[in-house]
Amino acid sequence: MSELMPEKEQENESKGEIAFQVFCAVVFLSMIGLVFSNAMLRYVFKASFAPSEEWARILFMYITFFGSIEGFYRGRHIAVDMFTSLMSGVTRKSVDIFAQLLALAALGLLAVGGVTLVQQTIDTATVATGLNMAFVNGTLPVMAIAVIIMRIPPLFRTISKPAAEFHRKPKEF
Repeated sequence: MSELMPEKEQENESKGEIAFQVFCAVVFLSMIGLVFSNAMLRYVFKASFAPSEEWARILFMYITFFGSIEGFYRGRHIAVDMFTSLMSGVTRKSVDIFAQLLALAALGLLAVGGVTLVQQTIDTATVATGLNMAFVNGTLPVMAIAVIIMRIPPLFRTISKPAAEFHRKPKEF
């Protein structure tokens, strides 16, 4: 169960959530279709279509960053709690808060670096398609800012939660 989404919201997804999932699915399937068709062109005609390779790379970047937003929203990102699961009380709460602050700092660096990258490449176009690189690189700061916005409420919930409610997790084998 995601800590970002209460149970009722998980059961009843909004139209916006469904639209975002459809968008991600279309991007992913488009990328797969481009790669498959280009592989078939190479196999059958011994030639490839260069713009399709570039579009596949661009769509891969899009699905990576927009998929990250979906993963963070659902709480399905990779989380390693090997050490924190052994802690409880004030120690566990302190480590959780510190980890969340570090994650926000890393996301802040990604956002600032992404904006800088967009500014540096705003007058650059891709080679095969002529697409402005701001549309390609712009996904990085969008992802970082979206995840920062999603991670702030859980941080405040962790801060306001009493330390006595932080328990050790049972071992799972």
